[in-house]
Amino acid sequence: MTKAGLINEIAKITGMEKVAVQATVESFMKVVKDTMIDGEDVYLRGFGTFVVKKRAEKLARNITANTTVLIPPHCKPLFKPAKPFADKVKKAKKKENRAYDNHWRSKKKDL
Repeated sequence: MTKAGLINEIAKITGMEKVAVQATVESFMKVVKDTMIDGEDVYLRGFGTFVVKKRAEKLARNITANTTVLIPPHCKPLFKPAKPFADKVKKAKKKENRAYDNHWRSKKKDL
């Protein structure tokens, strides 16, 4: 789902105008980004946590040039879903996989 699809879905569910929903979604994203840029995590109970992960300095290899490269310490944004949310996604994924498998089984029969 894209941001536009998310805005359309929220507008349909809430009955709000798309312009108001768009402003709300963009404001939410701005607050999350600004908070994470400041080095803080964003906790949304029941949904998940937007975490700033600090990565240590490390050595890596450039295999094309056959050289060693030093990667400086840096931070990466990370999303950790809440356990109930992750469990629901896992269960839903299993259903999708069954449908996918059944689709290909029927194609093999046609061949």
